[in-house]
Order: sequence, then structure tokens, then C-alpha cells
Amino acid sequence: MGLGNIPRDFFEEYWLKYSVDRKRMSENIKELFESAEIRLFKALYQPYKWLFIVPLLVVSTLVFGLLAFTASLVFSPSVGRIFAVLWARTNGFFTPMTVTVEGSENMEPGQSYVITANHQSLYDIYALYGWLNRDFKWVMKKELERVPVLGFACKALGHIFIDRSDSKHAIMTINHAKSKITDGVSVVFFPEGSRSEDGSIGPFKKGAFKMAVDLGIPILPVTLNGTRNILPKGSIDLLPGDVSMIIHKPIPVTHYHEKNLKRLMDKTRFSIMAGLE
Repeated sequence: MGLGNIPRDFFEEYWLKYSVDRKRMSENIKELFESAEIRLFKALYQPYKWLFIVPLLVVSTLVFGLLAFTASLVFSPSVGRIFAVLWARTNGFFTPMTVTVEGSENMEPGQSYVITANHQSLYDIYALYGWLNRDFKWVMKKELERVPVLGFACKALGHIFIDRSDSKHAIMTINHAKSKITDGVSVVFFPEGSRSEDGSIGPFKKGAFKMAVDLGIPILPVTLNGTRNILPKGSIDLLPGDVSMIIHKPIPVTHYHEKNLKRLMDKTRFSIMAGLE
């Protein structure tokens, strides 16, 4: 009685099982080594972070803040902005953070915009200030006005502080600030209002869109990727990383008004979400 194909079938089954087990073991070993490398890198980065990056943040904020304040008073906020850009690029360089920008051609020279960006990390500020290459005013929470040096430097640069606990006063502040958004000067909003916990985009607040409609200037959606990997919200686990900034096509506000403002908000949100990685 012949064995037929039994030996061959047995060998093929054994070889398949061996190949699968070998591949699984190889992947496990690779993951183990990668995990060990990451842990080692994080451990080696900690002294650099605490002994260099954190002091650099404090010193650079004091130095560039004073320079920006002085230049804004002596010359103009546009000149003071140069030092703000240097502050952002200096801290980004030494983190280190690399930034790639896509869609710069979507910004028309001399055109003012209401720039709306997603908010994942404090490093969003470095990315926008250092690499957007646009003269703009921030809309920031009023608490930052009390930060030594940073507060009065931002005030001298013409940034806009709003009290988020008082919606009536916040609206008055934004209305008063509209006069600054002319002749190619833009304004930056994080329409979510605060940083995202998980990287997803939260609901938008109306302020940015109402300003755009009132002023008749286009919305410029911007997507930021990667900043959360450098410094997540509520964490001090700072690490180097790569950031991408996607500047989308402007959204005209000609046909929008108070009653259909949500459509403009949804369109902007969808545009920003389309760039998320």
C-alpha cells in the first residue's frame, strides 16, 4: 500500500507552520529591539531636554521677547515680528523639529486672511510663527498677557488677547481688533479653542468665521501634523520630530452670513481634516 502524497503534504504543512512561526518570531525580535532603541533614545534625550532645551526656552523667550518689544516700539510691530520668527526657529532647531510646508502658493501676496489651524501642541506656535512666512496677529487667551516678557512682547506686536470666560467681552475685543487686519496682515485662530487630547479635530467656535465674514476676507485653512508627537497636551514628554504644515486653498466668504455661518465652519473643518495624517 503506497503512501501517495502523504509525505509531501506533511512536509509542506510543516514548512508552512515553520515559516509562519519564524516570521512571527522575527517580527517579535524586531519589535523588541525597536522598543529598546526607543527607550534608550528617550533616556538619552532626557538630560539634553532638562539641561539645554528647557533653559533655552526660558532664555530665548526673555531675549527675543525683549528684542521684539523694543523693535515694535522703536520701529513697528512688523520689525518686531522678525525676532518672534527667530525665537520660534531657534527653539525648533534645537529641539530638533523639522518642518515641511506644502501649499505656500495658495497665499496671495498682499492679501489678508483669517488663518484657521488645528491645535495639537504648544509646538503649533513654533511651526506657525517660524514657517508660515506671513505677517499675522494671534488671537490668544488673556492669561498669556500676564506671562513675564512674553505678555508685553505679544501686546507690543499687536496680538489680540481675549477673555474666554466672558463671551461678551471677547466679542468686543475681536471687534476692536478688526482694524489691525488690513494691508496683507492676517489673523490666526485655533478655532477649536484648546489643544486636542488625541489628535482629532474638535468642534469649532464661531469667532474666526464671524470676523472673516464681517471683514469680507477669506478663510485660510491650515493643517498641522506631527506637533503632538513632539509635545502632547498635558505632557512634558518632549521629543524631536517631523512636522508638516499644509496650507489649503482659501475659502471666500462672499456668500456667507450669520444665518449660514455653520456651513462656512463645516467647510473649513472638512478642509483641515482632509490634510490630517
